[in-house]
Amino acid sequence: MARRGAAGGAGDRKQRADRRTDRKTSRPGAGPGGTGNVSEPVDGGLAELVPDRERRRAWTLTIDGAPQSHVDLDDPAYLAFEYQRRIGHIADLCAPAGQPLHVVHLGGGAFTLARYIAATRPRSTQQIVEVDAALVQLVRRELPLDPQARIRVRATDARTGLGKIQDGWADLVIADVFSGARTPAHLTSTEFLAEVRRVLKPGGSYAANLADGPPLAHLRGQIATAATVFPELALAADPTVFRGRRFGNAVLLASDVAPKTAELTRRVATDPHPGRVEHGRALADFTGGAAAVHDADARPSPSPPASAFD
Repeated sequence: MARRGAAGGAGDRKQRADRRTDRKTSRPGAGPGGTGNVSEPVDGGLAELVPDRERRRAWTLTIDGAPQSHVDLDDPAYLAFEYQRRIGHIADLCAPAGQPLHVVHLGGGAFTLARYIAATRPRSTQQIVEVDAALVQLVRRELPLDPQARIRVRATDARTGLGKIQDGWADLVIADVFSGARTPAHLTSTEFLAEVRRVLKPGGSYAANLADGPPLAHLRGQIATAATVFPELALAADPTVFRGRRFGNAVLLASDVAPKTAELTRRVATDPHPGRVEHGRALADFTGGAAAVHDADARPSPSPPASAFD
């Protein structure tokens, strides 16, 4: 999961400033191209780039020990995290292969999905909204973007940045926004999703990384919330997450047109870690009459258990 994208209060900013003062940057391997980790304080905690021992120029970004992103600079089309693979499938099915897209990324992490779309759909135009300016600087320096890619990065709050994008600009909006391993409350409401729909072109898609565990109240509420704004929904997740047996990620797809659920289901089922896709009546039954969330009563997603990142 990615954990960036929400502005904190004065107390949170002071705590982050204290962490920056207390912690030192460690670069034992001189960064990508070297052999060791890169550790550096950012606004949201201690960021670390950990080399992938099986891939020469691949790195996992963690913040305070929680995995955020995996990037292979030699193969940006490689997606290691299962939820990112599922979002990648959605991007693949948005338009015919190779056709450029306009994409908004709410939450940046290590820019993994933006790199994926730039590699698989050259000439795409993308905007990344990432609140953690220090993280943006770290990623740009250590894992630089292809200078030919049309990717703009804005260091601001996700909802604020979304509000600056013109009506009907995006083919795809991707939300992967976490603060302290929780989705911020102001990114869980019908009002937020109304802004997402405003930014999407007719027929555009919204893909969101949602994290929850038993009894799945947050996940069900997010499906109910999306259903008030978008007529077509699908949800991809590990079967154990669907059954409420463990905390994990689920990817929500929402649109004003019917998604390619048959092909999405096939791709998710044949992933290295096979998942399941629910839509239509089965997804409505899964939602179980949960109430939609509004700004006035929005809450952050639940904190993951200590074992979630073991």
